[in-house]
Amino acid sequence: MEPANEPIQDPTASRLAAAQGDSRKSIGPIGSRSRNKAIRTAAQQALRIVALGGGTGLSALLAGLKLHTLRRHRKTRLADISAIVTVSDDGGSSGRLRRAFDILAPGDIRNCMVALAEDEALLSRLFQYRFSNGKGLEGHSFGNLFLTALTHVTGDFHQAIQLSSEVLAIRGRIFPSTLTNVKLEAQLQSGRSRSGETRISGSPERIKSIRLKPRKCPPLPESLDAIAQADAITLGPGSLYTSIIPNLLIEGIPDAIARSKAVKIYICNLMWQPGETEGYTAADHVRAIHEHAKQPLIDYVVVNSRQPKAAVRRRYAAQEAWPVDVDVAEIESLGAQVISADLLAETKVVRHDSEKLANLIVDAARKGRPAVKANGAAT
Repeated sequence: MEPANEPIQDPTASRLAAAQGDSRKSIGPIGSRSRNKAIRTAAQQALRIVALGGGTGLSALLAGLKLHTLRRHRKTRLADISAIVTVSDDGGSSGRLRRAFDILAPGDIRNCMVALAEDEALLSRLFQYRFSNGKGLEGHSFGNLFLTALTHVTGDFHQAIQLSSEVLAIRGRIFPSTLTNVKLEAQLQSGRSRSGETRISGSPERIKSIRLKPRKCPPLPESLDAIAQADAITLGPGSLYTSIIPNLLIEGIPDAIARSKAVKIYICNLMWQPGETEGYTAADHVRAIHEHAKQPLIDYVVVNSRQPKAAVRRRYAAQEAWPVDVDVAEIESLGAQVISADLLAETKVVRHDSEKLANLIVDAARKGRPAVKANGAAT
């Protein structure tokens, strides 16, 4: 006989209970004044972060933030990580599944689930496993197929994400930016249009603006609730026009971010992205975000302070990609402040170091969170 399945606990509630449990060990008998004060302190310190984006940049940030849900992070722990993920990818495995089954793009969602998975061993490796051959299977990842099948079983993409998240026991919550089956359209500087994320990313022309089809796409109410309760909201890192801005084209999301008391942080890309941001400075990235959101949103812009090694720069230069220039005065003229730090990972490709980046974001969230009232409740 197979053992009965144990009920899956809500990860956010479990983490807060763990934080409270840590406090109980050293603060005396139940009901004591010191114990109640310590529990309130644990709740106050437990931060809520909402991360918007897509692609490998978002999953890298989430992998670093996940470390702050562990017991070793007693000074500043996370009560909740909520990822709001773009679903407009139309390339590779995701694109094939979208065309065949009329579903939302599962690839970025899958990467975020794996990044937040409590155990990155067997189940995570299984979700990332990509078939190298087999008619109809070649190029597909198991996680994409799993999400597609579960969407058809449940009839709901969001429910499929929730159930898959329980299988992986993720330390956070993941929301698609919308449940509408959206397509990206770009207007180029020449006035011509391009449709589809893959064609937009490969455009030889500079992008003037981007929009969604259909134009009006509602968000998930849970996403808006997470934004309202956040201590910090991050945008990026990731492709400006195909991973970050599409989230800001969803009805209600820019206004919810603007209303939130959270500190708003844009994590600037390290390099130009051919087909999207050749020649862009850090301020150009911020300007594009504000223009598409139709209002200023960014409080802080996180930039890297260390240049990649010369050999790495030469390799990227061959692809017409250079480090993003940080024009501090221009950024400040847009109402944002610059946070500069060494954020490079020690790899052969130019990537953010997940742990360094997460530490910086958590520190900014802690310093920027609303003041705490005398009774222990956040304002």
